[in-house]
Amino acid sequence: MQSELPPLPSYTLKPVPPLISWLKDEYTTLLLPILAYWTVSMIFHVIDVYDLFPQYRLHTPAEVLKRNHVSRWDVFRDVIIQQVIQTIFGFGLTLLDDEATYGKEEYSIASWALLIRKAQHYVPTLLSIVGLNAGALASNLNFTHPIAASILTGGRYPGMVQLVSVNGQSELAPAFAPWEMLLAKALYWVAVPAFQFFVGIVVVDTWQYFLHRAMHVNKWLYTTFHSRHHKLYVPYAYGALYNHPFEGFLLDTLGTGLAYLVSGMTVRQSMWFFTCATIKTVDDHCGYSLPFDPLQLITSNNAAYHDIHHQSWGIKTNFSQPFFTIWDSMLNTMWKGGDVSARYEKSRVHAQTKLDRDNGIKAAQSDSVNTSSASELDETIKNSSNTPISVRRTTRKKATSISQQSGNLKGLRNKVNESLQGKGGNVLGVESGH
Repeated sequence: MQSELPPLPSYTLKPVPPLISWLKDEYTTLLLPILAYWTVSMIFHVIDVYDLFPQYRLHTPAEVLKRNHVSRWDVFRDVIIQQVIQTIFGFGLTLLDDEATYGKEEYSIASWALLIRKAQHYVPTLLSIVGLNAGALASNLNFTHPIAASILTGGRYPGMVQLVSVNGQSELAPAFAPWEMLLAKALYWVAVPAFQFFVGIVVVDTWQYFLHRAMHVNKWLYTTFHSRHHKLYVPYAYGALYNHPFEGFLLDTLGTGLAYLVSGMTVRQSMWFFTCATIKTVDDHCGYSLPFDPLQLITSNNAAYHDIHHQSWGIKTNFSQPFFTIWDSMLNTMWKGGDVSARYEKSRVHAQTKLDRDNGIKAAQSDSVNTSSASELDETIKNSSNTPISVRRTTRKKATSISQQSGNLKGLRNKVNESLQGKGGNVLGVESGH
């Protein structure tokens, strides 16, 4: 039986040339997630600024201003810190990798085809267990379906031969059937990478779920580390990686690094995996429930799902991140409080009322300043009747200057109010620490 097996081809390994001629693939792998993070974040930021899809917003601009307890600058700074740590760790991880090579593809495909051929050897035995005669079936199919007959006989393909070189001489040897090679290529190029991606997803989802849940169950872990991320009651895209540096390293950086090692991905596969995981994380914090966003359609673990976790009433639920909700479903931590629209509306009204009240206080303070300036001006004019002409001219100029300042204060107040209550301008501002 061994002599009937096709031989495996020889191969020569060569270094894989980098995708970018002047940059090693390992460094490209480190840069792509960062570029993806800020590119996707800025797309959503533009949507925020110009309020392009207000009907799909999970929160109003007033909520961004009044409910978040951290400034955008602090968020930006901490994200950069985490990405620096992530890059340093990734660079260290590249030192563990062997040099990427190519040239073994045909050998690997043939190895899969060999496994397919060997698996056919068990077909007659399996059929006999259920009372079927594989030989008789093969005889009936030999002329009409020769491939099926060969499979039934245990993978015997007497007509499948190839010319191979052995010790410098050409010899005939068994060959793989076309369908075996086609299936082997599908396994090598599609099924195996897809399985590696699946393993990576399972590792990341499992790692993040249990660590994330622990951060909420353990009071010390929450107050020391995870509470920083929850200063964003109203998440936005580039706040996705706003974490305590230690938590960011433990939860995100170490989790994806472990997924890479366990799944056995190549460096180029990891480019896709790390970048896709980054984009998914940003999308989960974007603050929009977009019906045309493919990432929000593929899985129910999307922006709307994760946003519930950021609310005070949902903070003990929806721990799963970033891909699927399987752990929440299995361990009964999925939000079960029913429709949340009334809760969201209450938050919107409260934030808008708070914003209007604060604007009213600022307007009253501005009016008080204007009234005081006018009183001072009247007093100046009254006193000017007892002053020399030259001094009166000077006073008139001062009075004019004061009047202009008063007008400028009113204009500034109006602009601020328009910005705060307008469609998009307020989104650019720094959230007040309430």
